[in-house]
Amino acid sequence: MSLDISVINDQGSAQLRIVGEVDMYSSTQVRRALLELVKQKQSPVIVDLNEVSYMDSSGVATLIEGLQMCGEYGGTLLIVGLRDNVREVFELTRLDKIFKIYQNIEAAMAR
Repeated sequence: MSLDISVINDQGSAQLRIVGEVDMYSSTQVRRALLELVKQKQSPVIVDLNEVSYMDSSGVATLIEGLQMCGEYGGTLLIVGLRDNVREVFELTRLDKIFKIYQNIEAAMAR
C-alpha cells in the first residue's frame, strides 16, 4: 500500500498527516517528514494517524525519535486519531502512557 504524507502549518502548530501503512519500508519517509517538522521547533507537533491502517515497530520508533527531539527544545509531540489496531500497538508497548494521545486535532489543540 502506498503512503501519503502531508504537512500543515496552522494556528502555531505543525501537523503531519499520514495516510496508509507505516512499516519498515515506509517509515523512512515518515521519519524524514517528522524530523523536518521538529527541526522548525514548532510546538505542538501533531501527528495525525487517523488514516494509518497499520504501524509496525519501525513506525513506533520513528515517533519515539520525534518525541525525544521535541523534548530537547521543550516542544510537545501529540498523537491524534489512533485506529483500534494501531492503538493496540501503543497499549501493548505501554507507549500510550508516554505519548499524549487525542481523539482528533481539535481536542489536541484545546489541551
